[in-house]
Amino acid sequence: MKLIVYPGAPLRGEAQVPGDKSISHRAALFAAMAQGESLIDNFLDSGVTRAMLNALSALGVTWQLDGTRLQVRSPGWNHWQPPAVPLFCGNSATTLRLLAGALAAAGIPAVLDGSPGLRRRPMERIVEPLRAMGVPIAAADGGGAPLHLDARPAGALLRGMKHTLPVASAQVKTCLLLAGLAADAPVEVIEPTLSRDHTERMFKGMGIALEVSRLPDGSARVCLHPPGHPIPPLHGTIPGDISAAAFLLVAALIVPGSDVLIRGVGLNPTRTGLLEALREMGAEIEVENPRTVFGEPVGDLHVRASSLWAGQVQGERVVAMIDEFPAFAAAALYAQGISTVHDAQELRYKESDRIAALVQEVRALGAAAEEHPDGFTIHGGSLKGGTVNPHGDHRLAMALAVAGLAASQAVTIEQAEIIAESFPAFVSTLQGLGAHLEVIP
Repeated sequence: MKLIVYPGAPLRGEAQVPGDKSISHRAALFAAMAQGESLIDNFLDSGVTRAMLNALSALGVTWQLDGTRLQVRSPGWNHWQPPAVPLFCGNSATTLRLLAGALAAAGIPAVLDGSPGLRRRPMERIVEPLRAMGVPIAAADGGGAPLHLDARPAGALLRGMKHTLPVASAQVKTCLLLAGLAADAPVEVIEPTLSRDHTERMFKGMGIALEVSRLPDGSARVCLHPPGHPIPPLHGTIPGDISAAAFLLVAALIVPGSDVLIRGVGLNPTRTGLLEALREMGAEIEVENPRTVFGEPVGDLHVRASSLWAGQVQGERVVAMIDEFPAFAAAALYAQGISTVHDAQELRYKESDRIAALVQEVRALGAAAEEHPDGFTIHGGSLKGGTVNPHGDHRLAMALAVAGLAASQAVTIEQAEIIAESFPAFVSTLQGLGAHLEVIP
């Protein structure tokens, strides 16, 4: 489908965003690894989470999704059945990498595959450490999917060990911790900086023993002690996704006269890098009604249109906003001055090469931008409008749509159906706030 965005009236009112994608992924999988019946509210029903749920069905786990309430019944990860067909993970590296760790613990044969885009994403970062633990796993030529896992001898445990990651990654960390559930000794993961810690918070809530600390050199350490007993079921409500809220925040900031309240947004400190960056750029964003939900800090975000100046992002903040750079770029397009991002080479391995694709498409809208090996530069100003391609990347599609809300002419996003991967109600939410968007099937 095509999405046409017309610049127009200020955005006003209240909005809610879907349940956090990262937490929804984990909640479904951890509930399936648990023994018994789990109940999860505000679950994100989207393309990527459906890939996870369908994979769980193939493992003998039953689930029912009623609106945003997910009910999962499972015999526990050590009683999963080998899947009869390859588990298709769509375009979701999170699904594939987390399932790889869970299947490594289960010790059953399985094949993990996905879309052509997913097949291009690097998987050596999980394959090599899993092999070191004794997991019989192999990647395709080139080091990507499909991944093949063979059965492990009955009763055999994996090797508990220390893993030092060259790049902070919550997906890799979680994969190794999941495999560690079937280890013969503690599993320790060290990252150069702390990546998002939803897994650690959820594991602690499920009674799994974890130690989390900072080392003298500033790196982050988490050590899991294999429980040796069934994991109890999971119950809770998933906070709103800050990565989805990011697009509404930026939309309200750049459209003059806007005043928007976004309710129930997760504010995990490992995920709030964009809020910090936008505030440094002059954004007027207030957190109201702070509270704790599902072990996560949550609040309502009140945002008003603001005059922005250029921002600079590098170092540890990159990890704290790794999924929000498309939204950051949309803000930078309307900021005074030149915004620069460095130390973000990981963006090249997302749903698209987000550095190359982002620079290419904002140039198509009339912006001045340059690509760097580890980031990009955007010259703030005004956009002319035009037609763009999101390169199969849901976040890039939403960022281009938001940028169009303040352009001088309409912006048309081709293949905009990809937005449903993470924010199915994106268009209707913006329309409810007063934006003029047209969908052409």
